[in-house]
Amino acid sequence: MDQTAVLSNPNRLLDSLTAQELERFVADSDMVDLKFGQVLAEPGERILHVYFPIDCLASLIVTLESGARLEVSMVGNEGMVGVSLMLGVQESSIQVLVKGGGTALRMSSACFQDHLERSPALKKAIKRYLNALMSQIAQSAACAHFHAVEPRLARWLLMTHDRTQGDQLHLTHEFLSSMLGVRRSGVTVAAKALQSRGLIGYQRGKITVHDRPGLEEASCHCYVADRQIYDRMLERVAFS
Repeated sequence: MDQTAVLSNPNRLLDSLTAQELERFVADSDMVDLKFGQVLAEPGERILHVYFPIDCLASLIVTLESGARLEVSMVGNEGMVGVSLMLGVQESSIQVLVKGGGTALRMSSACFQDHLERSPALKKAIKRYLNALMSQIAQSAACAHFHAVEPRLARWLLMTHDRTQGDQLHLTHEFLSSMLGVRRSGVTVAAKALQSRGLIGYQRGKITVHDRPGLEEASCHCYVADRQIYDRMLERVAFS
């Protein structure tokens, strides 16, 4: 993806920038290709770069001492990686893992902070995104505690589908169990239930969304809550 394409279809957090601000922002960034499984941040590490996904997808993951992992949020082209810099926090508190390869804008943390100081529109957009991200993390915590695996899986697939291009999601049961914080057998049962209803297809690490409206019905209300949060955030960013 070249610079011209990025300027015409940027990360949605950058929609509120003027054409001149966006051009400067892209000029100060590198366009990078991120691969599935690539680690962008580790807990305790200093944040050297921020990432603005264009057509890739990243997971924010908490890992316990036992080695158990749980995805608490995901970031697509509606957000950014490294948002804690907005609060003056220079170290990552969480692991960030690429779960959908693609292109992103990468900027040094120092350059990003400079742009924040020069652009009130960018600062306002990042603040609104930070609030939406905190709400999503809280919603995910409640969902993991109160809801069964099948509706949680449907929600997770919908959130991933929203942030990727096309209906095919390259996901293994092992990866899904890690992201949902449940046993692999539980994911297998839930995926088979969704497949038996014709909502998805699953074959060797590839999930295909066949019936999006049906998948929304199978999901818990947390998906709707998430979507409303981000729709409000992006609307205000775009028109503020």
